[in-house]
Amino acid sequence: MPRTLDVYPQEYFKRQDETPDMLFYEQPRPVVHIDDEAILTLSRFYADVLPAKGAYLDLMASWRSHLPVPLVKPDRVVGLGMNAAEMGDNPQLDEGEIWVQNLNEEPTLPFADGEFDAVLCAVSIQYLIQPLEVFQEVHRVLKPGGIFAISFSNRCFPSKATAVWLATTDQQHIELVASYFINSEGWGEIQARVKNQETGSPAGEDPLYILWAPKAPEE
Repeated sequence: MPRTLDVYPQEYFKRQDETPDMLFYEQPRPVVHIDDEAILTLSRFYADVLPAKGAYLDLMASWRSHLPVPLVKPDRVVGLGMNAAEMGDNPQLDEGEIWVQNLNEEPTLPFADGEFDAVLCAVSIQYLIQPLEVFQEVHRVLKPGGIFAISFSNRCFPSKATAVWLATTDQQHIELVASYFINSEGWGEIQARVKNQETGSPAGEDPLYILWAPKAPEE
C-alpha cells in the first residue's frame, strides 16, 4: 500500500511545534471549532448521507460529534481522540467506547476489519502527518459501502497543523484531501459539499467543506 512519504514530500508534514502531541492535547479544550451555522451544515450533512443505524467511529474525536438528534440514531458510536476527558464529556459517544490514541505516532486503528458503517473526521484532518496510513486503516475498518466523511473549515491550531495545510488555500485543501482518498486507494466516488456555495453565507461566518467517499466493494 502507498505510504505518505512515498507520495508527498516530507516537508509537507512538518509542523511549527514538533513536541509530542500528547503534551499539546493533555489539557481539555471544551470549545467548538466552527460556528453555529457551520455546525448546522455538518449536522444536516450527517442526516442526509450517513446510514440511520449501524456503528460509527468518530475519529480524532473531541467533546462534541455534531450528530443530528433525533434524525440519526446509530446503534453504536465509538470515539478515538487525544483527550479522554474531552471525549468523556461527549454525550454522543457510547460509554466504554472511548479510545485515546495519537494517530501521528500510531496510525493503526484498534478495531476489526469491517467493523463500522461510517467513520467521521471533523475539523481535524489538517493535523495528520501520516494521512495515507490513516485513510488505509479507515478503509480496513469500514464495511463495503461504508462512508468516510471529512469536514474542515479555515480555522486550526497553526502550531500543530501541517506545513502543506498552512501554505495552501481552502480550494487547495479540498484538492489535498481528495488526493488522500485517491492515493490511499480503494474508494468509490469522492463527493464534496461546500457551505458557502450552498447557502451564500454572509461574510464573517465560518465556511465548511465536507468530502466523503464510500469504501468500494470488493471485486
